[in-house]
Amino acid sequence: MELGLTFPLQRFLKVKTPPYGTEPDRRLCWDLHVIDLGGCKCLLAVHCHSRYTFVRYDVSPLQWADIPGLFRDGLLESLISAGFAPNQAAEYLSQSGAAEITRTHGRREVAFLNRAWEDVLALDLCLDRTSQAQPLLDHAVNTRPSRCVGSEGLGTGLKRMYDTLGCG
Repeated sequence: MELGLTFPLQRFLKVKTPPYGTEPDRRLCWDLHVIDLGGCKCLLAVHCHSRYTFVRYDVSPLQWADIPGLFRDGLLESLISAGFAPNQAAEYLSQSGAAEITRTHGRREVAFLNRAWEDVLALDLCLDRTSQAQPLLDHAVNTRPSRCVGSEGLGTGLKRMYDTLGCG
């Protein structure tokens, strides 16, 4: 699985620019970004194929030091909160292989990440400042009609992720 870091996230983490990804299957690719919500640094993760999105609120410095672990924990919690069976979420991670840090996956993908970020900001009334997991915010963003790289026309990130995992 490839985790593409945006330039702002690379600067925030103070890491050298990672290599370009080589994974042709966008179902195995995510782009990650650092955003400010409620005065806190947060992780925004967007699935390149479906535009399924999740937020981890108020991430600690220790968590930022382990991007693959932060992502994995956030994805599992988000998918389970969205109604996926725990074994479906775990199977997706298992089949996707080890996390590999790369650059973001292209201009179109980053453009869709930016649209997801705009949706998060527009729906910030759903933010729960008492929890890193954001099931209400994730649900609001993932049930909003949007466009993505992996599908033509409007759809929801949630439905596309169900299709991606073979649930839909």
